[in-house]
Amino acid sequence: MLRMLIMGPAGSGKGTMSERICADYRIPHISTGDMFREELKLNTELGQQAQSYMSQGLLVPDEVTIAMVKSRISRDDCANGYLLDGFPRSLPQAMAISDLDIDAVINLKIDEQLLVDRIVERRICRNCGAIYNRISLPSKVEGVCDQCGGELYQRSDDSYEKLRVRLDSYHNETQAAVDYFRDRGLVYDIDAGQAKEDVYRDIQAALAEVKGEEK
Repeated sequence: MLRMLIMGPAGSGKGTMSERICADYRIPHISTGDMFREELKLNTELGQQAQSYMSQGLLVPDEVTIAMVKSRISRDDCANGYLLDGFPRSLPQAMAISDLDIDAVINLKIDEQLLVDRIVERRICRNCGAIYNRISLPSKVEGVCDQCGGELYQRSDDSYEKLRVRLDSYHNETQAAVDYFRDRGLVYDIDAGQAKEDVYRDIQAALAEVKGEEK
């Protein structure tokens, strides 16, 4: 059984690594964004509570988010473990799940300038969704998708200004949650500035250690 968290700033590769971990270790990927959308779609009591805040432009309180997470991981598909992505985002949220017997926290660390280059220079095909980077993975023709010839565009939240807001939020709030788990010996720091295969190799090594500790 692997009950895991994956943490790291925006653009560190949490989504990409989560997909590989969940496929290889056969555990569900629980993204808080997907979880919120599902609760709203199903019109559950928790979903209604969340909607009452969101419709007013307010942040969903911790107690509602925490209740959603605990409800989700109580399902049968989480019986053999799970990977939480995007939660916790703050120290109070981390403390609220101290009873979940988390096995490991994968902490993706990356140089901030590299992160800026990854996000701000990212371009996406408006037609097929292919992803490019003007520095590390440029298209053959500027602004044109190699695969389908579609227009490449920059997402509105990929600007430097918006990334700075997300990074500041991470450092000011989420870092305290990482430190909380570090004090409990659960954090495995991974250099997310490497090539993807190298990042995943290091994650596998960390999880092999975790599983060895469980035996």
